[in-house]
Amino acid sequence: MMQNIDATAWTSLLLGLFLLGSAIGELRRPGLWRGMLLEVEQSSALQLTLGIIELALGAAVYLANPWNPQDWLAAFMTIIGGLMIIEAVIFLAIADLYLRFWLPRIGTNWRGWAVVSFLIGLWLALAGLHRFI
Repeated sequence: MMQNIDATAWTSLLLGLFLLGSAIGELRRPGLWRGMLLEVEQSSALQLTLGIIELALGAAVYLANPWNPQDWLAAFMTIIGGLMIIEAVIFLAIADLYLRFWLPRIGTNWRGWAVVSFLIGLWLALAGLHRFI
């Protein structure tokens, strides 16, 4: 029964749903993301917690999607998982510098980032769902 599970479809769908939900939250309550990042900037415990969570999720995404250039979604998810791992290690090592670097560059236009996140999430969710059909 385990061989019938399409890990690529599930990771794409779940990551897409996460992005959709997160984007809708920011669009519904503008400033939510900025507030969260400012809280993380002030808390070493949150920095460590978020770093280990991203590392674990990145590893799960990476390991669930073996590199296969013929399967564009699996290859894309492998890359996403690898990037999550790299970002988590950087975040764990220099979270204060990382946040100080990105916060001013992102600026106050979180609505734009939320729309981009929504579109990527929609694409990932639909790509994952398409594999179930």
